[in-house]
Amino acid sequence: MKAVLLATPPLPRIVPAETFDAFSWCPSTALEWRRPKDDVVLNALDDDLPLRMAFVFRAPWDKLPAERAWLHTGRDQADAVGLGDDDLALAPYALDDATDLLWEHRRTPGEVFWLAADNVNAVYWALHDWSHFHNHGSFTDRPATELQCDAAALVWLWLNREAIGLPDAHWDALREGALANHRELRAMEPDTRCPAPEVLADAGRLWEIAARV
Repeated sequence: MKAVLLATPPLPRIVPAETFDAFSWCPSTALEWRRPKDDVVLNALDDDLPLRMAFVFRAPWDKLPAERAWLHTGRDQADAVGLGDDDLALAPYALDDATDLLWEHRRTPGEVFWLAADNVNAVYWALHDWSHFHNHGSFTDRPATELQCDAAALVWLWLNREAIGLPDAHWDALREGALANHRELRAMEPDTRCPAPEVLADAGRLWEIAARV
């Protein structure tokens, strides 16, 4: 088992102010990530439910739906990272609930969860969710909300690429996948206030943000 603290410094807001009612209500610092071995699976970005990933509760919290963590990590990964049969993780359908309730109860995400995952697709989406947890809003404009979180996930992946074992070329493939996903979402919601996704289209803009945070 390998444990890594992924640096997740706060990003500047890159979408309209009205997207959030409590942007960076709790400035992000780090995400504890435990993986079963030194290397990580370098898979493609997939916006379906990420597999072999769990936000594990450090202690039970009855405000949020929970499920047995091993159901989401797989037995092999659970054993490798020290999860027992009764250890609980956030139910995957409750990510929006977590965003709301962490903010309402002023509980910092890092005191509530750690991450178990063994592949970069899962780590991407975990970092995307980590951004959600630190920035509260009504989420009525999905493209704007998702653009902020996509940018955060990519910047944080870039900052941590050595600790993750993420080649630059694979990071760029994730960026291209995020851009394609965003364009599909904008096509479904053409009335969005979201700016055009140049920040995803131009790797240099993400590198500039990474250099400033």
